[in-house]
Amino acid sequence: MAKTTITWADASWNVTTGCTKISAGCLHCYAAKLAKRLKTMGQVKYEDEFEVRCHPSVLNEPLELKKPSRIFVDSMSDLFHAGIPEEYIRRVFDVMERANWHQFLLLTKRSERLRELAPTLPWPANVWAGVTIESAAYLHRADDLRTVPAAVRFISAEPLLGPLTGLNLEGVHWVITGGESGSGFRKMEPAWAEEIRLKCEAAGAAFLFKQFSAVRPKSLGRKLFGKVYDGYPVTSGVRCDA
Repeated sequence: MAKTTITWADASWNVTTGCTKISAGCLHCYAAKLAKRLKTMGQVKYEDEFEVRCHPSVLNEPLELKKPSRIFVDSMSDLFHAGIPEEYIRRVFDVMERANWHQFLLLTKRSERLRELAPTLPWPANVWAGVTIESAAYLHRADDLRTVPAAVRFISAEPLLGPLTGLNLEGVHWVITGGESGSGFRKMEPAWAEEIRLKCEAAGAAFLFKQFSAVRPKSLGRKLFGKVYDGYPVTSGVRCDA
């Protein structure tokens, strides 16, 4: 497991690596670019670069980490990719259930498979379910998310590529927003994030603004219309504040 610079997580746990592009948010996939670099550095997990691969050798890592942490599952992949066997997904859930002093954040663009498998998976309070919604074309992912019996359901609107005017936050506890980074980034209008913030306020959902769109977003700070938003959902489980 590795420390991460992602604002809303302490560590990343890549039980699988690799993915395939599925929607507009994937165009400038940071993970694909990073996997290519890691392959040239001789990293064994990336010897097949960005082909979908399972890594059972790292399954027990959360059990060995004793400090309660917020763990992003598969920052370099998508656990609900069609290439990941259902049996392996169940092994991942078994570890997350046993490592109950951590919070695990699952984020997917493949909401249909999440919806299909969710009723048959254990959902302890420390396992959160999330979907990416980068534009209004993918609002249906929120409908799939609502069917998941997780204690916390969240949306990552990053990279935010357009307004999410029709977004329904019923049953959603947390929304993360942010613009695209890196060369060739697509510009996010701050008003799009502000519209989501107001929806969160009305729905009682936590709101986190991660970054503006830029080659190096940190240079622009994190203030959305003059204020930093670092909201996290309120739970009765392990730590959920930054």
